[in-house]
Parts: sequence; C-alpha cells; structure tokens
Amino acid sequence: MAGDEADVGRGRNETEEERADRKWCELIQEVRVAQTGVQILFGFLLTVAFMPRYEQLRQTDRTIYIVTVVLGAAATGALIGPVSLHRLVSGRRVKPQAVTWASRLTFAGLILLLITMTAALLLILRVATHDHLVPWLVGGVFVWYVLCWFVLPLWTRRRYTSDTPQGDVTPLP
Repeated sequence: MAGDEADVGRGRNETEEERADRKWCELIQEVRVAQTGVQILFGFLLTVAFMPRYEQLRQTDRTIYIVTVVLGAAATGALIGPVSLHRLVSGRRVKPQAVTWASRLTFAGLILLLITMTAALLLILRVATHDHLVPWLVGGVFVWYVLCWFVLPLWTRRRYTSDTPQGDVTPLP
C-alpha cells in the first residue's frame, strides 16, 4: 500500500488529526509544568510591594521589581494562552493550526519566564547581598537556563533528527 510506505519514515502511522491530538496532549502536559512555576513566581512577586521593606528599596531595585512583575504577567498570559485558544477554537476542526499557535505561545511564555526568573533573581540577590558578584551569579544562572531550556534541546533535535521528514517535529516559532 502506497500510503503505508510513505508513513514508514515518519515513525508513526497517524493521520493529521491523530498527530494534532497527540501533540496537543503533549503540549498541555508541558504547559502545566511551566504554568505552575510562573504562577507561583508571579504570586510571590505580587506580594513584594506590600511588604514593609519595599519602601526602603532603592529606585533601581524598584524599577527591576516593576519590570519583573510586568514580565511575570506577560509570561503568565502566554503560558495560559494555549488553554484559552483551545477552548475558543474547540470543535472548529482547526486543531493542527491551534497546536501550532499554542506551541508558539508556549515558546514565547518560556522566553518570558526565563527573563522573569533572571530578573527576580537579580532583584533578590541585589537586596540580599549588595555584592559585586551579583551580576556574575545572575549571568551564570541565566546561561544555565539557556543551556537547559534551549541549547540542549536544540542540540538534541539537530543531533538525533534524521533527514527524513517527520510529521512529529514542530518547527520553532
């Protein structure tokens, strides 16, 4: 059967709809992990302005705080976006397109989460230590995040993905 031979190199024998369903389930599992982290971080950030010590922060630290809260809000929006997208397009027979857009929102949310966590770490270490090593520590953690979240996955993708087209690989946004 010609159709079956075409699917041999893909690793799975799925229709486009089945692939979209599987990719949607995988994406939602991934988003759940990121959502939990960003919501806890964002909730913590929201409480800082109500702490007595907030009034004692230097203007630079207040600016870092405000930028961090805005970044946290943006990350929260991007990481919750796929849920809203799914709910609003459910039943419209656009799941493959919804998976693509949800994947893009998730990727944007991860980048925003990366920046939010880095900014939060910068603020906390500046307030806690006033040490000249703070930028180096924060830079090191930022590099670690980039390595874990982007470099290793992209290296793995490049290293272990065959040249045979696989409908399973979602292109980066």
